[in-house]
Amino acid sequence: MTTILVLNGPNLGRLGTREPEVYGSESLADIRDSIAGAVPDDVEIDLRQSDDEAELIGWIHEAVDRKLPVVLNPAAFTHYSYALRDAAAQLKQAGVPLVEVHLSNPHTRETFRHTSVISGVATGVIAGFGSDSYRMAVEWVVRNR
Repeated sequence: MTTILVLNGPNLGRLGTREPEVYGSESLADIRDSIAGAVPDDVEIDLRQSDDEAELIGWIHEAVDRKLPVVLNPAAFTHYSYALRDAAAQLKQAGVPLVEVHLSNPHTRETFRHTSVISGVATGVIAGFGSDSYRMAVEWVVRNR
């Protein structure tokens, strides 16, 4: 059984009600159900969300130790969390895939959103396709496991 950690940063627990014109009307539960239904039976989706930077870092450490591929939507931490970036770099060092995802395209939004401190240590980045960004990331991980 392959487990894929799908980690989500601050405010993403509010999906479905928070700025649906930007982030869509699907909740994280909807996204989890959608991607879980699109993977083979031998793949488990473990979707988690936290507004706490330290908890996200702990989950990335868990992924490093267990060699679990990660799909990460760091949300606002994308732009300034060097602590999260340093944890994510450990995935790269361990040879564990990390796909950074975003529902919206940060490059079409406010200037402060144009920089990701995570992208430089990610295996790849998928952004701007709404909840399909998650599906594309998970499909890539499944094909490359």
